[in-house]
This record gives sequence, C-alpha cells and structure tokens, in this order.
Amino acid sequence: MKQRFTATFLLLALLLALAGCASYTPEPLDPAAQQAALQQRRLDDPGLHRYIRGTDAGGETAAWPPASWDLPLLTLTALYYQPDIDRAGARRLAAEAAVISAGGRPNPTADVSSEHSANPPEDISPWTNGISLQLPIETAGKRPLRIDTAQARARAAQLREVDTLWQVRSRVRATLLASYPQETALQQQRDLQRQITAILQRRLDAGYASRPELTRAQLDLDSTTLSLGEARKARAENLAHLAAAVGLPAAALDDVQISYDSFARLPAPQTLPDAQARQLALLNRADVLAALADYEAAQSDLQLEIARQYPDLNIGPGYLWDQGERKWTLDLSLLAPLLNRNRGPIAEARAQRQVAAAAFLSAQAEAIAELDTALTGYRHAAQILRDAEALLQRQQHNEQATGTAFRAGEADRLDWLSARYETAAAEQARTRALIEANRSLGQLEDALRLPLGADASAALSTPYAK
Repeated sequence: MKQRFTATFLLLALLLALAGCASYTPEPLDPAAQQAALQQRRLDDPGLHRYIRGTDAGGETAAWPPASWDLPLLTLTALYYQPDIDRAGARRLAAEAAVISAGGRPNPTADVSSEHSANPPEDISPWTNGISLQLPIETAGKRPLRIDTAQARARAAQLREVDTLWQVRSRVRATLLASYPQETALQQQRDLQRQITAILQRRLDAGYASRPELTRAQLDLDSTTLSLGEARKARAENLAHLAAAVGLPAAALDDVQISYDSFARLPAPQTLPDAQARQLALLNRADVLAALADYEAAQSDLQLEIARQYPDLNIGPGYLWDQGERKWTLDLSLLAPLLNRNRGPIAEARAQRQVAAAAFLSAQAEAIAELDTALTGYRHAAQILRDAEALLQRQQHNEQATGTAFRAGEADRLDWLSARYETAAAEQARTRALIEANRSLGQLEDALRLPLGADASAALSTPYAK
C-alpha cells in the first residue's frame, strides 16, 4: 500500500513538472534562400512602404515609391533592412532573457528510497520506504545581486542597440555624401578645355600661338579628362557603398533618383549647440551610457562573488516508513568554506571592475576628443566654404564681364572660354568645400549623437519601442 502511494505521488509530480516544460522548435538557416532574399531587396517593397508610412518622418510620403530618395528616407530604409540592427536587437533580447535566468530560484530535489529486510521480525513488514526533499536556500542576497548584474547588462545591450541605430544612420549619411555628384563641373571643364586647345592649335598653325601654350592646354585637357574618369569611377563605387549601408544590393539603386538636398544647407557655427548643451549631449551618448552600465554590472558582479564566500544551506525534510514505524526526518547541510573562500573569483571580479572603470573613462575621453576635433574642423571647413563661395561669385562676375566684352567685340573667344573654364573650376572648388564641410558636420553629429543639418528634426526610434 505504501509503495503504491509512493509511486502514485512520484508519477503525479513528474506529470506536473513536464506540463510546464518548454518545447523545442527547430529553425534551420538556408544560406541559399537568404542570399536570394538579400539580392531581391528593392526600394519599392510593400513592407518597406508600410514601415516608412508608420513612422513620424515618413507619414507624409504619399506617392510610392517616392520620386527621389533623400537622407531621411534612405535612413528609414536602412533601419528596415540593415542586418546590424537585427543583430543588436537579438543581443538585447539575449541580455533581457538573462535577467529571467538570474531571477530563477533553485529547484528542490526529491529523493525516494526503498529497502527490503531479508530477516524481518515476525508480524513486521520487511520494507523500509522513505521520501525526502532537499530545499536549497541561497544566503547573503545572492539572487538580488544576480538580478542587478543581469539588469545592468540588459541596459548596456539596450543602449548599444540605440547606438547601433545611430551608427547605421551615420554610415548612410557618410556614403551618401561620398557619392555627391561632381561630374557636371568636371565635364564642363573638359569640354571647355577641348575648345581652348582647338583654338590654340589653330593659332599655332597660323603662327599666332607658341608651342608651350598649346602643350600646357593639352596637359590641362588630359588632367581634366582623367579627373572626370576618376570622379565617375568613385561615384559608382560610392553608390555601391551606399546600397550596402542601406542594406540593399547595388542594383537596387540603378535608375533611382537620389536627392542631396540635405547637404545644401549647413548650420552656421554660431548656431551650433552651446557648451552646456554639448556637455549634456556627451553625458547622454548611448555608447558612454552603455560603458557606465557595464561598470554597474561589474560592480554588482563583484558584490555577488563576495557574497558567494558565504555557503548556501540545504534543508531536507523527509518521511520514512521503517518496517511499520512512521518517522519524520530533517537534514541540514552546507558547504564548509575551509579550503576555499572564493578568493580567486573575487580577485577576478575586482579586476574586471577596474577594466570596466577604465573602459568608461576611455569612452568619455574619446567622446570629448571627438567633439573638440569635430568642432575645430567644422569651423575651419565652414570658413573655407564661405571663401570658396566668394571666389565663385567673383569668377561669375568676371565671366559675365568677359562675355559682355566678347559680344561687344572687345574680347576674343579664347578669353571668354577661359573665363567660363575658371568659373567651372571655381564651381568644382566650391563643391569640394561643401563636401568637406558636410563631412566635418557629420563628424560633429557623430560626436554628439545628434542631427544638426537639414534633417535635424528627423528622430531615430528603437525598433522595440514601436
């Protein structure tokens, strides 16, 4: 009877335990299918349309696909497609799952025993049956400390996901800027230089020009032709880099109108955030806050290792049916810390806390250095751009005056072509200065983790907050 009761009790306990078990569902990866899916990504994808339409920045996008793709739209596309965001989100989920593991309590252990006596006394059962539970009890607050450590690491993972969003936006902006078209002015210079060279060739044939003049003109033509070819090659490569930054195959940008209006307007240096706002931005940088969360995790981990030098308890209440006699038992056990007081793990945790502190200090110092460098660079780049624009205006006035003189017969065609060539060269110089100023502005935005250009109102949101 006692054996039947014991077996029934164990069966019920086993069924209850199995009822709450999770099941495994395999999710194999198919590299060929994933590669095909990556190659089929397009800007006119309906899922991308729904995603952009559901954001604050893309709510006004009525026509689909848009007539042109600017920095905000390309950034939203990258947030939809870029696998780096999926990886950061997966790491966050893993860190959040670790909080559940840290909060788990140790399960009790059930022991069942049965003995048979070969020579029992008369009228006494030969069986001795018993059941006992081992109830582990954690001491010194180990469980709350484990939870604190896991929560700090989860906060670090969440902050790094936010920083990944910014890094994706930064790469899109940098590659979009690198693909800024410069061929128009170079092509105009080449065409004008061809005409200048042809005029000098005719004058040389007529005896009105010298060979060195023609040679210099031919060298200028060759140099401009090479520069145009290099510019076309660089733009094709940078468009491929832009597609990769967005998370698309290079072919997805073929025949797509790209807008560079975000780079046309630059904030004046005096309109940049003041010192107090910049200091606040540095303190709230996601990567700096993630380093601080790492330090908090290391701090809690050290506390946990110190707590582990105090042993846990095991309480074992039990019931024994000993050849007809009912007996209650109570065991108490603990690990005696005689030879090892957890000194090694404590020393490791203390060293890891020092590593985390140094990493946080390094992150802060790097952020300050980035800001100082970017501020200095942007101020100088903005001044260079103003000088290039002034030079272009003067050259345009000179071209107009030369054109007026040419039409009045007071200047020849070579003078007019030369003036037009100088204007095209000044336009090219102004474009290079604009690109460099925007590059410096991008470095400043990266230092502050804050948009400052024409798309300053465009905000980034974490995927899990949607």
